[in-house]
Amino acid sequence: MALARSVYNLLFRRTSTFAITIMVGAVVFERVFDQAGEAMFDNINRGKLWKHIKHNYEQKDEE
Repeated sequence: MALARSVYNLLFRRTSTFAITIMVGAVVFERVFDQAGEAMFDNINRGKLWKHIKHNYEQKDEE
């Protein structure tokens, strides 16, 4: 109960800190969600994407 009261007093008591908390939370959630989705997509499509197979098709410059 003390933790909930501390969080309330720190983040949710005033409207300005509540709004900032919501904005920061949305940005963090979006970033984490995007990274997780990208990681799942890369894992499911491993070996099929250009970044995984481009070494098979690129030629090195020989001097």
